[in-house]
Amino acid sequence: MKAIFMNRTISFLKKYCTYSDEEIEKLEYGLEGIYLTITKLIIIFITAALLGIVKEFITLIFLFNIIRYTGFGFHANKSYECLLFSAFCFLIIPIFFINVNLTKFIYILICLFCIFNYLLFAPADTIKRPLINKKKRIIRKIITIIIGITYFLVGLLLFNHWISSILLSVLVIEAIVVNPITYYFFRQPYNNFKNLKFD
Repeated sequence: MKAIFMNRTISFLKKYCTYSDEEIEKLEYGLEGIYLTITKLIIIFITAALLGIVKEFITLIFLFNIIRYTGFGFHANKSYECLLFSAFCFLIIPIFFINVNLTKFIYILICLFCIFNYLLFAPADTIKRPLINKKKRIIRKIITIIIGITYFLVGLLLFNHWISSILLSVLVIEAIVVNPITYYFFRQPYNNFKNLKFD
């Protein structure tokens, strides 16, 4: 299916533009990423529907992408790793927090631990997208912390179990994906900008 999708898309694009071999290579890489993202989301969405947590899943994805945009974080190299890791993050973690009644004290402790992770590790780049510019890294760190604190305070002040569980899940997932332990577990390099000559 992946090969068919990529071949047909590239054939369609070639009708309207001429591409060099290097541009075709970039197109193939981008299309593969789109294909894997869509198929992964479909599988996880169907699983979420079977588990009865579609509303939670959609809300979680939306809120997570906001903090992920500035905090960056781990990306799996292999599609099966990505699928399993995504299923753990977007299905298991929210189900756990939705079904566990946390006291405000525990909620605060977990949130502060997550924000502390952002302070230490965000933004976490990847080998394919190293964050070379120091000023941009600092700005992204500050914004990520502000978003994290906002989620924390909204969840704390409202302390509606459903909302607080989703917000807490988002904070925990982002703390996981920026943490170097996750990178080491999947045998990926961390702080990739340090391997480049310019910073």
